[in-house]
Amino acid sequence: MTTLTSSAPRAGLTRAIDDWRPEDPAFWARTGAKVARRNLVYSVFSEHIGFSVWSLWSVLVLFLGPKYGIDPAGKFVLTAVPTAVGAVLRLPYTFAVSVFGGRNWTVVSALLLLVPTVLAGLVLRPGVSYGTLLAVAAVAGVGGGNFASSMANINAFYPQRLKGRALGINAGGGNLGVAAVQLVGLLVLATAGAAHPRLLPLVYVPLIVLAALAAALRMDNISVQRDDRHAMREVARNPHTWVVSLLYIGTFGSFIGFGFAFGQVLQVQFQHDFNTPVKVAYLTFLGPLLGSLARPVGGALADRWGGARITLWNFAAMALGALTVLVASRQGSLPLFVIGFVALFVFSGVGNGSTYKMIPVIFQNRARAAVAAGVEPHRAERDARRHATAVIGLAGAVGALGGVLVNIALRHSFQVSHNGDTAYLVFLGYYALCLGVTWSVYCRRHSASPAGDAAAEPEGARSV
Repeated sequence: MTTLTSSAPRAGLTRAIDDWRPEDPAFWARTGAKVARRNLVYSVFSEHIGFSVWSLWSVLVLFLGPKYGIDPAGKFVLTAVPTAVGAVLRLPYTFAVSVFGGRNWTVVSALLLLVPTVLAGLVLRPGVSYGTLLAVAAVAGVGGGNFASSMANINAFYPQRLKGRALGINAGGGNLGVAAVQLVGLLVLATAGAAHPRLLPLVYVPLIVLAALAAALRMDNISVQRDDRHAMREVARNPHTWVVSLLYIGTFGSFIGFGFAFGQVLQVQFQHDFNTPVKVAYLTFLGPLLGSLARPVGGALADRWGGARITLWNFAAMALGALTVLVASRQGSLPLFVIGFVALFVFSGVGNGSTYKMIPVIFQNRARAAVAAGVEPHRAERDARRHATAVIGLAGAVGALGGVLVNIALRHSFQVSHNGDTAYLVFLGYYALCLGVTWSVYCRRHSASPAGDAAAEPEGARSV
């Protein structure tokens, strides 16, 4: 085990840090910032590959032509299954950081991505049973778990004043994996053609190995994370855990759900305009790309203006985007439809960053109240970090389930009415609900919420 101080070099195979004090300005300036940035870079790389593997089936369904015998409803299920599995896995993946260490689990979770990619490369051919495809799609859910462990790990590296931007960069870089796999899918479709879907998952095999190797050689474990194991049970009793989770369904649930379903929606609702997979692939990457790039912006805006305030206005913008999609659908306007959906992607990204910023603020403010009530400061700070990390994992899992609900709503709407209008109305109503909850719990004047006073951070918060 290695103790990291401002002058001690790191050494040893375990790459463990025993002394980590990010809230100490002198420690941060001398040592902490450099180490945190390095871990952030390799965390983003691994999480990016994880998101790509998780999103594989949003692209692979575009390859599944008539020879596979799968109707649009069956394809919606193929994209919903990995979303659901990934959501469930986010809970144990959050625990894994405290059990195995952030660096160690990043290596293991990266290597696990080989299973769904190799399996998909082996089974994807005409004549394969639908049950086999469902099973392989389900295994791709391991990519969704990576987000929770990565965010829990990076949350421990950064001081409170920088968490919004750091978590936004980490998550945004990971979210870009959704757009990246769709661009790779477009490249495969444009060069090899729709008859060669197995090329897409096999492209990721060397990248997965590289991500695992980079994490093993360049990331660190923080020993203090080992006291996080019981935090999930503790935060489950806190009502703010469930309020934030409700909001995260609206932001991340929308992002991942639309990311998985957007290509199919275009194919079904505007089938005359998108009669080949290549035409669809030209558009599907745009929304996830812009939404991913918007996530760090949401975190930075939340650092500056407060997570609750940005989240409030963001849900108003998402409601407007859903209304635009609904109007475009009823008018049959493809340009307006794409504009509305791209707006939903962008604002879901902003909301992802601002909502996650609210989590450490809530527990930091609770820690200050505990200190004022006589609790020892070190214990209060430790509990705030433990609880924030646990809620990041729990809210991430609940939010990802929102992606399943998006696919189910779209599938039902198209089955019943042959368009997505009912689903778009549901999305509009949910964003209005989230706007009302954010205002009443976190933004209303005289609110007793611990996130209600999340205002601007000092100048020192503006760089990661």
